[in-house]
Amino acid sequence: MWHLIRRIVPNLRRKPFIGSSNSDPTRTRLYYTSVVAPRQSGASTGLYGFDHLKSPNGFQRFVDEAIERSTELVSYISAMPESSEIIRAMDEISDTVCSVVDSAELCRNTHPDREFVEEANKASMRINEYLHVSTKEETISSKYKKKSLKVDEDSFNLGAAMYLNTNHTLYDAVRKAEQENHLLTEEARRAAHYLRVDFERGGIHLSADKLDRVNQLNIEISQLCREFNENIIIDPGSVDIFPSSRMPKSVHHLLKPIYRSTPGILRETVLPRDTMKEKGFRITTDPQNLSSVLQHVSDDEVRKMAYIQGNSVPVANLGILDKLIATRHELAQIMGYRSYAEFTMKPNMASSPAVVMSFLHEIGKMVRPRADEEFRKIRDFKREKSGRESGDLEPWDEAYYTSLMKSSTYNLDSSVVASYFPLPQCIEGLKVMVESLFGARFHSIPLAPGESWHEDVLKLSLHHPEEGDLGYLYLDLYSRKGKYPGFAHFAIKGGRRISETEYQLPVVALVCNFSGSRNSSTARLNHWELETLFHEFGHALHSLLSRTDYQHFSGTRVVLDLAETPSNLFEYFAWDYRVLKTFARHYSTGEIIPEKLVKSMQGARKMFAATELQRQIFYALIDQTLFGEQPATPRDTSSIVADLKRQYTSWNHVEGTHWQTRFNHLLNYGAGYYSYLYAKCFAATIWQKLCQEDPLSLTTGTALRTILLQHGGAREPASLLNGLVGEGILRHCNGGIVPDITSLCEEMKLGENI
Repeated sequence: MWHLIRRIVPNLRRKPFIGSSNSDPTRTRLYYTSVVAPRQSGASTGLYGFDHLKSPNGFQRFVDEAIERSTELVSYISAMPESSEIIRAMDEISDTVCSVVDSAELCRNTHPDREFVEEANKASMRINEYLHVSTKEETISSKYKKKSLKVDEDSFNLGAAMYLNTNHTLYDAVRKAEQENHLLTEEARRAAHYLRVDFERGGIHLSADKLDRVNQLNIEISQLCREFNENIIIDPGSVDIFPSSRMPKSVHHLLKPIYRSTPGILRETVLPRDTMKEKGFRITTDPQNLSSVLQHVSDDEVRKMAYIQGNSVPVANLGILDKLIATRHELAQIMGYRSYAEFTMKPNMASSPAVVMSFLHEIGKMVRPRADEEFRKIRDFKREKSGRESGDLEPWDEAYYTSLMKSSTYNLDSSVVASYFPLPQCIEGLKVMVESLFGARFHSIPLAPGESWHEDVLKLSLHHPEEGDLGYLYLDLYSRKGKYPGFAHFAIKGGRRISETEYQLPVVALVCNFSGSRNSSTARLNHWELETLFHEFGHALHSLLSRTDYQHFSGTRVVLDLAETPSNLFEYFAWDYRVLKTFARHYSTGEIIPEKLVKSMQGARKMFAATELQRQIFYALIDQTLFGEQPATPRDTSSIVADLKRQYTSWNHVEGTHWQTRFNHLLNYGAGYYSYLYAKCFAATIWQKLCQEDPLSLTTGTALRTILLQHGGAREPASLLNGLVGEGILRHCNGGIVPDITSLCEEMKLGENI
């Protein structure tokens, strides 16, 4: 979307500028001390260490200075300095713009103050206009006036005059640098190439009218994505259940007590005892609550009501998704592609939808027999438990009955498992893992006044005894109203080389939604939550250990179908007993988690692994179909989802539901969800060939860091993967690259002849 900003959106998944009369503004640039060096204890600052963000209105000045600084750099580049200076200045433009985009994105998703959120929204829209502004000055101005946003008129003219993604001065300078690549370092040559490609993917080669339309479409796409996400938060759905006895105690902490004194009249406050007639519970059907209810509630009707409601909201997103599909398709066609999927995949390892569909069908065919077998086992178990010889297996049955089957087969109790994973101990486990693998330690450091957005937020520095600080990590771990409801890694600042002696350190945030609060001693994770924590931590390590010269390639700013590999790899660490025993201790006795219990957990994990893999294939097929070539007569997305479910799984589709309306990966990974399956295959191979023998060895960690993580997107992904484990991790297919599925199939025992 932002072609100058080569990055991965939050993995679900972002810079004060002082001018100078010096002829080389890149050499007089000042940087936030909170990033290059620790801020002095007690000194006040703004959000994330940015002095401008001490108040909501600071976002306006943040954008102003980003535009001013970018304009200085564009002027400098227009003089056509040396090629290396062109690339360095281009990267600073990208860094400057990313400061606003990434800070606004994190703020919009986490800040409890609506004024901050609204100003972050305005900042995001302003900077997006600056990137994709029409060549006609009046267009941007009129759009903002219609929205009644208070923006300085000079900023409109400045933005309109110096629009970025379609700026021919910048494009010509980048082409010059690429042509003179013999004067550049290997990473600078790669940067020049990708900057040129990104400009062209932004439509710089098009006629003025087509270019204007591309810019408008990019803005519309951004606005549609924002509305889609906001609707998920605003409308999670709810179901009222009476009497309260229908809900097990294990989920009471997730529910809101309600009362009715007469049928059909609800009161949400506690009534005097003599007037209370019946107590019930309101289930808010956000994804996390819904997952718990479907797993733990024995009442079929309750599960059915919760499932249908949770998969039928937000209704408003049906129309938004239709518009998003149409807008992306029009964009792709103007750019000369048959579909948005083709447009998106061109720069990735896969290179084309045909390669991706071939891969999905191959792995889908491999997993289907085992998935069907698992389906029959769940269905038969339900019939046995219900005492009925016949009866369909419904989608709301899966989590409940598979949980029962795992528990009965391996004598597992989820509350017992969770007792070994108090959240503070899990964080300590991540620290132990990092020290063992990389010889670096996380240290808690105080937050400066104004730096945090909530009292629960923690800040850690990653410190190496020989290299010093490597980066900074914010932890926002607990659920609260109005916060992004899932788990995500947000980049705030990418790493980049400032000079021979200075390096801008990466700053990232992990956003989770665990129950409890920082001062609570009862926050304990189920193992799925632990695995998710390790997954997101893998993204954070990719960012923090990156040491690229240019922030354009920092950390997760890689091709889409490599981005999820480190995070999927670190999920394996959450299942290995040698790792778990370093931190998993009973919350009251201090007992180390028994190895027998971990083996039972591992066995239970494998029981329905094919069903879960098939689900991911199904999601990827939905994504490819929605953003693939469009039929002459558009079909509604719900019928597409229903047909794919019937075709590629054994599960029923529930008429009237529209699960896709809160599948926000369609935004962040539009036509790219297959990358999760790529990552799953790559991670299985890396684990087996590099990590499995000794997962906590410094040798293992050194290889991961020096061959893969530290390079971010600065090297070809295929060379990174082959360099890490040698041959057998990927295959070339029809002009693209697909993962070798051997290791994953061996792990899941999916076939003899692979």
